[in-house]
Amino acid sequence: MIQSMSRRGNCIDNSPIESFFGHMKDDIDYKDCRTFSELKEVVSKYIEYYNTNRQQWDLKKMTPVEYRNHLLLNA
Repeated sequence: MIQSMSRRGNCIDNSPIESFFGHMKDDIDYKDCRTFSELKEVVSKYIEYYNTNRQQWDLKKMTPVEYRNHLLLNA
């Protein structure tokens, strides 16, 4: 995997996804995947885990799904 690159001077618009990819590359063992289908399955499982089980400090120790629901209920 390689990082995506935005135009020079536009680092802020890319930081959330770069942070996600950094965590993903640290948390999954993508180098053991031998086929694209295996990689796709590993990435899909990680996205599910990241959104529903991985608590985040910046989201008041909630998962992204919990935080979104919290915001919708209090809107």
